[in-house]
Amino acid sequence: MTVSPPSLASCPSAVAGGATAKTKGGAVVSNAAALESANPLLRSWSDQPFLLPPFKDIRPEHFAPAFDVAMREHLSDLEAIASSSDEGFDAVLGAYDRAGALLGRVEAVFDNYTDSLNTPELQAVQTKMAPILSRHESRSYDVPGLFEKVERLYGMREQKLARGEWSGEQARLAERVYIDFVRMGAKFDAAAKSEYADIQAELSTLQTKFMQNILKDEEDWELVLTEKDMEGCPPDIVAAAREAAVEKNKGPDDHVITLGRSMVEPFLSQSTRRDLRKTVFEAFSKRGELSPDRDNLKVAVQILRLRKRQATMHKKRTYAEYKFEDTMAQTPENGMKLLLDVWEKAKVAANGEREMMEEFLGNKGETLKGGIQPWDWRYYAEQVRKAKFDFDFDELKPYFSLDAVTNAVFDVSGKLYGLKYVKRDDIVAYHPDVVVYEVRRSRKDSPVDGEDDLVAIFLHDNFARPHKASGAWMSELRIQTKNLAPGADPMEAIPIVLNNNNFVKGSENTLLSFDDGVTLFHEMGHGHHGMLSDCFYEYLASTNVLRDFVELPSQLMEHWISEPAVLKQHAKHFETGEPVPDDLIKRLKAAELFNEGFYTVEYSICAMLDIALHQETEYDNDFDLLRFEKKYLAEQGMPQGVAMRHRPAHFSHLFSGSSYAAGYYVYQWAQVLDNDVFAAFEEQGDIFHPQTAERCKRLIYSKGNTQPPQELFRQFRGREPDATFMLKNLGLIPK
Repeated sequence: MTVSPPSLASCPSAVAGGATAKTKGGAVVSNAAALESANPLLRSWSDQPFLLPPFKDIRPEHFAPAFDVAMREHLSDLEAIASSSDEGFDAVLGAYDRAGALLGRVEAVFDNYTDSLNTPELQAVQTKMAPILSRHESRSYDVPGLFEKVERLYGMREQKLARGEWSGEQARLAERVYIDFVRMGAKFDAAAKSEYADIQAELSTLQTKFMQNILKDEEDWELVLTEKDMEGCPPDIVAAAREAAVEKNKGPDDHVITLGRSMVEPFLSQSTRRDLRKTVFEAFSKRGELSPDRDNLKVAVQILRLRKRQATMHKKRTYAEYKFEDTMAQTPENGMKLLLDVWEKAKVAANGEREMMEEFLGNKGETLKGGIQPWDWRYYAEQVRKAKFDFDFDELKPYFSLDAVTNAVFDVSGKLYGLKYVKRDDIVAYHPDVVVYEVRRSRKDSPVDGEDDLVAIFLHDNFARPHKASGAWMSELRIQTKNLAPGADPMEAIPIVLNNNNFVKGSENTLLSFDDGVTLFHEMGHGHHGMLSDCFYEYLASTNVLRDFVELPSQLMEHWISEPAVLKQHAKHFETGEPVPDDLIKRLKAAELFNEGFYTVEYSICAMLDIALHQETEYDNDFDLLRFEKKYLAEQGMPQGVAMRHRPAHFSHLFSGSSYAAGYYVYQWAQVLDNDVFAAFEEQGDIFHPQTAERCKRLIYSKGNTQPPQELFRQFRGREPDATFMLKNLGLIPK
């Protein structure tokens, strides 16, 4: 559950680690030849609704030539800024924010396709373009005379702000652009800049390879079963396995388990066959190392060595120190302090949960060879949940159709922030599964009843499929801005937001697990961050915030899905339309903290290992990533039966890009913030309290990176964050 990586056009660098999800969707193309081109990525999109990309016309072969034109235009934009005699704010930083519109829109489409529809043909383009795009990014930070202008404006920002000559957002833009230039090596000498560009290019190639290796493992691996082998699995998972068999041209009685998380976790939770659970778990946990031809462990070590060299060039002892410098946490020690505090409490909780399972087995007169193993945990946790709390998540599934949960998240969005979603079946997206919506908001104080404004275009891509990356994420084809080029279509200010999930598609109805529902709400929180952005400069807008703030808007949204008022209104049986029974909601709430120890441990150990791995000062020829993992887990006292949620060979957050490298801790950092923010609603006795929602929209969702996130939180709560709310809600301390 992430935010997509940044693009290249006048954007905060992925390596700089100071911001996220930067894509420029400007539709103005200045190159006359490009406008006349038959390439759909280069021609005007003015004939498309809302200036959306012409999806039906785009082919893999269009990207390389489009990038070639777009990169030249981007450099031309930057050179014009550097050579201009006008050194005023708009002539430098305003123009810098607008630069590279064509590159931004091409790359936004490309990134979306490589995440959501990465066919072998497109993977070949991706492999070819990765180092080329990286070298272009390096060149864009080394245009002669450009950094000197940026540095000059940075140096006068406080004086200009104090005199009232600049707005706070202008001063922040000067600061953020300068920081990103420096973190991209703008102060290096020529030889160091050349070396840094080489490192960046090699990293981009390796990170692309890492991602493609995982995708290939997930596409190739399958477990063919009979219906009898599916014993214990709920009907929707059995149906999904049968559907997968049909797609893979298997026999008429076959069922196929694939390595999508939305299929694997239900199978591990419900299958009565321990041998099959073990087979599925081991394959799932070894993605990225299933074939010697796709050894991601070797790729990851190469990436670690290059990152260490980056850090050394920035005069930092480790890559973690380099990354943390531009975060709310500031240092690896501060990030680790929070993780360790939670870790020790979570270990106690997880060990207690395992003891409950062992007691359950003992009462039944059963023993497990080797004790409870990672492929057993989810299964026996569900058995204990049923026995102790009389609650089974499968009881909830019939009330959690995709339609019902989507309606719920849209309704919560409307009640909190006044947004309404108008489905546009007439608009063709990049895949038939994708649903397109207009997002509108009623116009305040309008004399015309019902008059509203377009806020965003929203694309909902919910289903797992071949050539789609695993996980869930938000991305943007166009980011909100008010800094439009002269003569630009006003539609270019309207964001285009995408949410991707990987739910197992049902043959008639798609039923979600409770965790799937949480994921859908989480990604909509990211979506709100893009839709509700209200910044002048695109560089600071939307999710372009410090990494340990970006998960606050998403995790905050998760709180509403388990609220009884939301469940009662929207959790309706997919066949009868009956609302979820009060008794089932009561049992859900009684059981909601059970197994939180497990979930916290499987996440926290990943975040801790991430920091520890990037705090290493050397990765010599004998460095063994599996040995490091095993040793670290033993040192931290990893509870028996729990495994890392993401093992190194498929830890995409760390090695498919650099945005979350030495930064996976951000989910827990943001948990402190989101639980504290939600408490503000609870303290009002109304989870939709209008004044609190308005402040939340203004300070959490709309400000982007126009102010430091610490200041925004203090304005919202009137104090520093308090971790007590998180610890109580995780069941780690008494409520």
